[in-house]
Amino acid sequence: MSKDSLTGRSVRLITLSVDHAEALFPSASDPAVWRWMPRPRPESLEQMRAMLSQMLADPARQCFAVQRLADGVVIGSTSLYELDMAQRRAEIGATWFDRSCWGGPYNAESKLLLFGHAFDALGLIRIALRTDNLNERSQQALTRLGLIYEGTLRSHMVRQDGTRRDSLYYSLLTDEWPIVRGKLLARIAAKVTA
Repeated sequence: MSKDSLTGRSVRLITLSVDHAEALFPSASDPAVWRWMPRPRPESLEQMRAMLSQMLADPARQCFAVQRLADGVVIGSTSLYELDMAQRRAEIGATWFDRSCWGGPYNAESKLLLFGHAFDALGLIRIALRTDNLNERSQQALTRLGLIYEGTLRSHMVRQDGTRRDSLYYSLLTDEWPIVRGKLLARIAAKVTA
């Protein structure tokens, strides 16, 4: 694992740059991919670049492009954000994948790499993820990843359609990480060999 990338069996997380806008725009502009994202869906390459620039300007965020190892194609993005080294915690978000990659090993392996980076390299104690209360697919994925449901922040955010969203919070703690790592490794191995 180099300083600039985190490499698994099927994906590599590389440091995100504005140069990834062109590769990420097709998936980010897909309404099905972007449906549950709290920020506006980029409708042009210029908006995509602006969004990435804004993410990269945040000093409490580490952003990654997800690159498929088989062909080197950038298939998604993920980030550590609200990174607080004093409290040793962060959240994972701004995660999306091209729809053609849904159901494969890519999300599970990107989380494996990001959790490993957070707990093993950065020494964090807590990682949290949140999702829209209506996004059942995400809730199921977080449960399958081994995260613990903590609770719901009611009327937490405004959705893109103007309705109010409840946010469900899930977390993983450093002492839970070894068990979750083992489950993720087994799940990824099953998907890669399938």
